[in-house]
Amino acid sequence: MSDQQLLIASSVLVLVTVGFVLLIGNVKSRWVNLLLDWFPAILFAYVIPAAFTHAFGLDLSKVVLHDWSKKWIIPFTILTVMSALSFKQLKIVGLKPIIVFVSGSFVIATLPVVLVIIFGRLDPQNNVTFLEQGYWKGLAPIVGSWIGGSTSQLVLKELAKTPEALFLSMLVLDNILVNIWTILMFQFIKWSDRINLAWGIDGAIPLVEAPESTTSIGLFRINLLTLGCILGTMVLTYFLHLSFLWSIVTLSIVGMLLGNLIPAWNHKLVLKLAGFSIVLIMAILGLKLDFAHLSLPLNLVVLVLIWLILHFGFMLLVARLLKTNIAWVAIGSMANVGGISTAPAVTAAFKAELMPHAIVLAILSMVTGTSWGMLTIYLFGLL
Repeated sequence: MSDQQLLIASSVLVLVTVGFVLLIGNVKSRWVNLLLDWFPAILFAYVIPAAFTHAFGLDLSKVVLHDWSKKWIIPFTILTVMSALSFKQLKIVGLKPIIVFVSGSFVIATLPVVLVIIFGRLDPQNNVTFLEQGYWKGLAPIVGSWIGGSTSQLVLKELAKTPEALFLSMLVLDNILVNIWTILMFQFIKWSDRINLAWGIDGAIPLVEAPESTTSIGLFRINLLTLGCILGTMVLTYFLHLSFLWSIVTLSIVGMLLGNLIPAWNHKLVLKLAGFSIVLIMAILGLKLDFAHLSLPLNLVVLVLIWLILHFGFMLLVARLLKTNIAWVAIGSMANVGGISTAPAVTAAFKAELMPHAIVLAILSMVTGTSWGMLTIYLFGLL
């Protein structure tokens, strides 16, 4: 096939995949929902193109879509996600819960480096696996996935230069662990009141008033302003000729400024735009995947398990030292590890009125994930 035919074929495949993912995510079926609990819709975006290319023996790893994704779609996603955070909303959470949450993020970003060092001391062969063979590059996207979600995960994959097969293997492992972790947090948060009582912690949490509604005319103008600023920023970025890394840093800062300096900014709209572009990025990435190279060494799986457990243990310790409601450990952990969909769900099992708090923490997680992952990559670079 010619380059033009490959581009057409890959474009059609990506669009069909995105359409399928968006469709199946809205299907109201018990069996479909059960499937998506363990194999989320966004993972289909990665696997369907890969399965198609594998079945028909196509090599779509070098089509221009990959360049477009790195140059335009990923930066656009970063801009929209970062603009979703409102600093004013952080006031509804309070300082202590944010400290508990940030402590969990800190452990996620730094502990894998510490564990790789410890594993290397226990067995020098682990240094070969993680450092010489480059399996640490699979840990950096996990940091992004746990703290920032799919957007940060994809950015860190590019920054760490994670091989496609390793990336998919880590995606599958990550998905399994997050689902198990969600179930555990559902159970843990139900016991938080008893733990608070046993540890002498005051479990009172202030609630949040519902925001005022916006008229349809006002909403149209707000959407127009939001979209205009985003598109204008992307056009200006094009003329700056920034590297991928500096493009991400610049758009992150600009996104936060837009979301906080413009009073009429539509935070819900930018989150929807980011969600769509994430699916698009995943579908384009799936064009590169080769199923023949899927595997993970056992010591890597063990390291990730220890990593996740210690993350929770450290948050629990911080919450006890601060004498803040232990429910924030489950909420903060899910905001870190699960994200904007699972954190409110787990929170609702404890107190439905706290869901806005969970959403704010999840958004905070989304906008800081890339920075934490950059720290992880830097620390691994020192090794």
